[in-house]
Amino acid sequence: MSTATPATHSWTDKLPTAVNTTVHRLAIASLASQIGIIITGGAVRLTKSGLGCSQWPNCVPGSMTPVAEAGIHGLIEFGNRLLTFILAAIAVAMIVSIWKMRAEHKTVFRLSVALLAVIPAQALIGGITVWTRLNPWVVSLHFLVSAALVMAAALLVNRTGALLRGQDSLGAPAGATQRFLGWTILITSALALVLGTIVTGTGPHAGDADAPRHLFDPYIVTRIHVVPVYLLVFATVVALVLALRHTTDAKLRTPLWLLAAVVVLQGVIGYVQHFTGLPVPLVLLHMLGSSLLAAAAVNLWDRATAKFPF
Repeated sequence: MSTATPATHSWTDKLPTAVNTTVHRLAIASLASQIGIIITGGAVRLTKSGLGCSQWPNCVPGSMTPVAEAGIHGLIEFGNRLLTFILAAIAVAMIVSIWKMRAEHKTVFRLSVALLAVIPAQALIGGITVWTRLNPWVVSLHFLVSAALVMAAALLVNRTGALLRGQDSLGAPAGATQRFLGWTILITSALALVLGTIVTGTGPHAGDADAPRHLFDPYIVTRIHVVPVYLLVFATVVALVLALRHTTDAKLRTPLWLLAAVVVLQGVIGYVQHFTGLPVPLVLLHMLGSSLLAAAAVNLWDRATAKFPF
């Protein structure tokens, strides 16, 4: 009489073997959370709560959590720190959801791993920000790494969305002109973000009354900042006109309209905040616009170049 061998079960048995709605929603959650932590980080700075937790990794000497003496500033800064764990949880869930597809969809898997791997580095940069008492160069690096994570998450949304629709690519690359404009849009957007952090580091919203600031002329750095913005606007207009005139570039129309909307919104907010003395609500909206610009620019570049396999 034979005895049946008990079936062995692995924790991976119930994981999806193809991108489904849950996987795509986790990618969207990754993008939304990366944008969200930029906004909450901006709120920390704009409410002068940058040193609400005066230590790192502790909030205050001898305590991981804020104390009553820190007041609302301590709660705001500590709350922003806690969001890091939400980002990490989403990143882990994303990796788990595509674990059984990691060999088939290497780029999707690597993007997911990158989103998780950079989180500890971001936390360390946040700690250095506190240790240097909000040095504007370090604060800029903290934002720019987050912007890079927004771009990675946007790429992840693109690919999981295509796979969910049964596509194994974003299609053939666009023509040479549109590919060139795609690269131009990506590079000018990145330059605008980098130079924007220098303008911010020269401005009044330091995160704390005693935080160091850049000693640049605000007028000059603002003028330098708008140079890549003007180039971005020009490249976007040219790319949109070409996409509307040629059916071969039809797949770029929606990404270009989205990009154009973000660029116009950012431009309006940027000019209004500049001429109204940088009011806090507009500065926060401008940070949201910066995050959306990072996502929209890389989305357009991705579809124009079709650079990476899935």
